[in-house]
Amino acid sequence: MTQPIPPIPPITLPPMRNPQQEGDWLKKALRDWLDREFIPETVNQQIAERASQIFVRQRLEGENDLGCLVIAIVTEMQAFDFSKSFYSEFAIANAVSDLILDSLGIDRCCGQ
Repeated sequence: MTQPIPPIPPITLPPMRNPQQEGDWLKKALRDWLDREFIPETVNQQIAERASQIFVRQRLEGENDLGCLVIAIVTEMQAFDFSKSFYSEFAIANAVSDLILDSLGIDRCCGQ
């Protein structure tokens, strides 16, 4: 009989110390990621700006659970016009999650 796979524990971010710095870091990191993944596009700056705004606002409102932050980004980025981009709200939210996990030194491979 196979053993059930235990659930992946939630990832709770440390409290926000400097909202401006966190927002600026995320905006730059996401913009750089967007430009590297396909081709640099003007809309990438707008995408990074909007995702960063959502992230910072959610954090200032007390949200520290990474899963909840990802869902908030997906939900709010649905209103963004992605017609001039190769990306979608899901790709952006996943990229934000990966960038944050990398910055915290958390291995994102295989749910570890």
